[in-house]
Amino acid sequence: MPAWLKFSITLIAGMALYLFSMTSMASGQQASDRIRIGVDPTYPPFSSLGDAGQLQGFDIDIAKALCHEIGKQCTFVQQDWEGLIPALRGGRFDAIISSMSITAKRRQLVAFTNRYYRTAVRYVSRKGSGFDPENPANRTIGAMQATVASDWLEENLENASAIQLFSNSQELFDAIGSGQVDALFGDAIGFEKWLEVNAGEFEFVGDEYYLDEGIGIALRKEDEDLRLLLNGAIQAILEDGTYASINARYFDFDLYGIR
Repeated sequence: MPAWLKFSITLIAGMALYLFSMTSMASGQQASDRIRIGVDPTYPPFSSLGDAGQLQGFDIDIAKALCHEIGKQCTFVQQDWEGLIPALRGGRFDAIISSMSITAKRRQLVAFTNRYYRTAVRYVSRKGSGFDPENPANRTIGAMQATVASDWLEENLENASAIQLFSNSQELFDAIGSGQVDALFGDAIGFEKWLEVNAGEFEFVGDEYYLDEGIGIALRKEDEDLRLLLNGAIQAILEDGTYASINARYFDFDLYGIR
């Protein structure tokens, strides 16, 4: 083979290898600048779809603020509630910012950041129903499936058949509205917003229960660097007023603190 041909082949191969390397580096850089957020958009005012189909709510705004703080672009991936942790572990997205309670049970599967808010769980029943949280015998109670509320009911109620589980908050509210269940047990803040427009018919009953360590961002256990980065970002938006500004869009009380 002529020397000039060998040189040409070597040069072309070298250029191809260089271009491939640069493309790979650019692709890697692009991926590192993006964080994919898993969210179940059926939980207003934390996450829902607007009239034009856009994601909105407290969780969405917090996610955007955190991504801005760490210099990454947020992309949101919609996922049903029960599928969030399996999809995270399977690599469909990088973090869950969807009002997920930090619990010992979930820590077996995923890692969590520090909390970014705190909420209690409470009972709701129809006014005048006589529902007694201390004696719920012969009453049917509705809760969101795969939540701290449903776990607590299943562990503490003697009559497990009295528990009915639902996949989203709208199904839950429809169930008590139609009389399918006698009471609801779940997130007090989510119930509070619903009661603002249904206070004539329904009310809180009984005490507040704190059943978790707060609401945090779930990540794969191996993504420790990202967890620490987000912890720093949570602290930063708490200190610079960003968190308070987002909080005020949705609530007239401090969501981060314990009420």
